[in-house]
Amino acid sequence: MTDQLYLQRCIHLAKKAIGKTYPNPMVGAVIVHNDRIIGEGFHKKAGEAHAEINAINSVKDEDLHLLKESSIYVSLEPCSHFGKTPPCALKIKDINFKKVVIGVMDSHDKVSGKGIKIIEDAGISVESGILEEESLAINKRFFTFHQKRRPYIILKWAKSSDGFMDKNFQPSQISNSLCKQFVHKMRSEEHAILVGKNTALHDNPSLTTREVAGRNPIRILIDFKLEVPEDFAIYNQEAETIVFNSVKSEVKKNVQFILIEKDNFVQNLMEKLFKLNIQSVLVEGGSFTLQQFINANIWDEAFVLKSPDLKLQNGTKAPDFNFETEQRIDFRDNDIEYYINPENNFI
Repeated sequence: MTDQLYLQRCIHLAKKAIGKTYPNPMVGAVIVHNDRIIGEGFHKKAGEAHAEINAINSVKDEDLHLLKESSIYVSLEPCSHFGKTPPCALKIKDINFKKVVIGVMDSHDKVSGKGIKIIEDAGISVESGILEEESLAINKRFFTFHQKRRPYIILKWAKSSDGFMDKNFQPSQISNSLCKQFVHKMRSEEHAILVGKNTALHDNPSLTTREVAGRNPIRILIDFKLEVPEDFAIYNQEAETIVFNSVKSEVKKNVQFILIEKDNFVQNLMEKLFKLNIQSVLVEGGSFTLQQFINANIWDEAFVLKSPDLKLQNGTKAPDFNFETEQRIDFRDNDIEYYINPENNFI
């Protein structure tokens, strides 16, 4: 088997924890001796053991003596700093693996080359950049956050065949049950979910993952004048909630009110979310809020749910969005169009 195949296994393992490792990246690790995998693991949750440690701990007692003669494959550069767990690079050094193969370097300033240096200084052979593009892709949120100093932004909305998001400005069912499950899965994978005041008032959404098994994202509400009543679903205790507004700064139970300026709003929001260590945001509406992100060109991916046979004739117009479709997914009587921002995508 080749290095690429072992790194592919690392990536497959890492993806098992999507949406569960914030603010840490997703990482998978595989330990190989004479073309036989003797250990593997992935980082499951922030504060818990990293992928390398889980892989080492998975090795059977009768194979422990083989570690020094083995290679360890890791999808991301091993960490070199003390946080909630000790540095993985030091553990690799202590075991004295024969070789370390890394998918991609870690851009976090606490790591960025320091992990490799510890390993190489110990006389261990290191190869990096194997399946680099794939290793970058699984942590696109993490890399965007640290390189661009803002969350990874995903836009999502549903519209009828004639381009409306509701009928006569009243909540309307556009997407089918399969699409609804798809959206809830998306929610479970992102760090936060955002809506504007009008969506909160009109739809009274809870913004949770009740259709699938998964964590609820942090809810973000943009409500400058605090017009959404606090008995609305977005204020319930099912998830942490952040309300950006121009009235007050306060913390009440699971709700944090944060002051923000209207001028240059999207950029101001990105700076505040970066300081809050929020790595990704799913922007679900409404049309005005989505358009602000589109106009500012601060978005990375977009999902547009379409009902080809549904005409609403009047209501809230979908955002003005003219980009080339990357992929079209069939969901029974609905379509999902997937877009990647050609200017912001660095993978």
